[in-house]
Amino acid sequence: MPEKDPACTAAADSLPSAARGGPLSYALSRVARLHRIAAGRRLRELGLYPGQEFLMMALWDCGPVRQSALIQSLGLDPSTVTKMLQRLEQCGHVRRRPDPADRRAVLVEATEEGEALRARVEGVWSGLEEDSLAGLGTADRDELMRLLGRLEENLRHEAGDGAGDGAGDCPPPGGGA
Repeated sequence: MPEKDPACTAAADSLPSAARGGPLSYALSRVARLHRIAAGRRLRELGLYPGQEFLMMALWDCGPVRQSALIQSLGLDPSTVTKMLQRLEQCGHVRRRPDPADRRAVLVEATEEGEALRARVEGVWSGLEEDSLAGLGTADRDELMRLLGRLEENLRHEAGDGAGDGAGDCPPPGGGA
C-alpha cells in the first residue's frame, strides 16, 4: 500500500512545502482569500457580487465617467467590467448613456438607487474592518497600514502601471480614453 503524501495529510494551517520560500506571501494570500469571502457574504446581503462595490465606489467618488476610463481605472479586463455593469444596470444601480461630448463613447453613472447603496456599503466595509482587526490596538493597526502600504507599493511595480486597485484617482474629466 502506498505511503500517504505528507502534503496531503498536513494540517490545514501548516505551510505547504512549495511555499516554504515565501511564507509571508502564502499567509497574505490566505488572508486576502478569507477577507474576500467575508466581504462577499456581507455584500451578498446588499445584492452585490464581490468587486462590484469597487466599481460603485469609483462612480460615487467620480460621478459620471466614460466606460473606457472606468475600465482603465479599475485595472480589470474589459469583459469583466462590462459584465459587472450589465448586472448593476439590471439591478437599477447604474445607467449607461451616450457621452454628449462624443456619441461613440458611453458614460456610466450611479442611479439614485445606486447612490442609496453607498451608506450600506460603507457599513459593510466598516464592520469588516472592525472584525478583521479585532484584538489589535491603535499602534498595531497603524503599523499594519504602514506595512501594507509598502507591500502595495512593491507589488504595484511588479504588477505594472495598468494594475488598478478599484480606488484612488478619478479618470480625467471628459473620460480621457
